[in-house]
Amino acid sequence: MSGLEVNKIIAAIIMVILIIFIINNVGDTIVNIDKEKQGKSADEARTVAIADSLDSEKNNSEQTNKLESIEQISPLLINASLEKGEKLFKKCGSCHNYKKDGANKIGPNLWDIINRTKASSEGFAYSTALSSSGGEWTYEELAKFLYKPKDYVKGTKMNFSGLKKVEDRANIVFFLREQSDNPVPLP
Repeated sequence: MSGLEVNKIIAAIIMVILIIFIINNVGDTIVNIDKEKQGKSADEARTVAIADSLDSEKNNSEQTNKLESIEQISPLLINASLEKGEKLFKKCGSCHNYKKDGANKIGPNLWDIINRTKASSEGFAYSTALSSSGGEWTYEELAKFLYKPKDYVKGTKMNFSGLKKVEDRANIVFFLREQSDNPVPLP
């Protein structure tokens, strides 16, 4: 064997070692194995689970506080616009009907909804969450629900992202108020 062939063999071995080293480091970087986390004891795992649970409770409490701090619509109802409310209802109209004796659609008929018991439209299958929520659809309850339905009633079947603007909620609630033979007096 000549010196050139020996150099080629040594170079090939060094290249293989370098390639294995690079692949190993790149693989660890991609997968990001944290050896400290692998060695956690059961107590540490419980501590993390408890901390996660407390964070979850804190987030639920923050969401409840957020819903409680939603701007009230009652002061805005006196100047609410029936026309704007009707225009906004078009977002709701694909799933809801507001005509007297109208049929339920994907969602229940909203005729005479103000001060009606929640989950009480005949012939409509409400979610368990909404059925068990209790109470009536007052002006403010309806406005809170319309702000973000999935946050107001966890587990509702209603797939609507909500109305963030307080004026929009006031206008649509005012419009729904008028959909009655005997509209409930304004607060």
